[in-house]
Amino acid sequence: MNISKIIKEQRSLVNLSQEELAEKVYVSRQTISSWENGKSYPDVHSLVLLSKTFEITIDELVKGDVKEMAKIIEQSDITELKKYNVLMIIGIILTGIILSTSIYLGSIIGIVISVVLLISSSYFGYKVDKIKRQYDIQTYREIVAFTKGETLDEISKIRESGKRTYQVAILTIAWMILGVITSILIFQLLQWIR
Repeated sequence: MNISKIIKEQRSLVNLSQEELAEKVYVSRQTISSWENGKSYPDVHSLVLLSKTFEITIDELVKGDVKEMAKIIEQSDITELKKYNVLMIIGIILTGIILSTSIYLGSIIGIVISVVLLISSSYFGYKVDKIKRQYDIQTYREIVAFTKGETLDEISKIRESGKRTYQVAILTIAWMILGVITSILIFQLLQWIR
């Protein structure tokens, strides 16, 4: 990682301690140490302040690290996509279970909890969709490639874009069927218990 070496070298050239540099770029001394040891990257605002302090361009500061920074950003998006997806699915399943049980038992509190779960699941679904739109991934193949840190070539991308419409319809129908089956099973289970 070149940026860590460049920050350390430039700091020495302008005769600044880590504490002094930290004051100039409005971060802690530990943050400067972390940058110099390659444990983290400066954010965009810090890069601007570093380039002004060292009187070099941002280009000179980051040199070959732009691709590495992009990988780290993409990896965090992959992790977020997986996390939001799991939270959305858990929320939908819990909503189905609690709602069907609450309707059967006539529990208003359970119905309110179900609505809250449905709203939170919708929020996580929105977050998933936002990441998918940001990287222009919609089909299963595109999503799987993205979660592996890969990309599809242009021909595959064009072929996949033709599949998007019917995959959304199939996914919607599948979720509706799963919800109905879950509700019926819970309803039957509750009747069997009584």
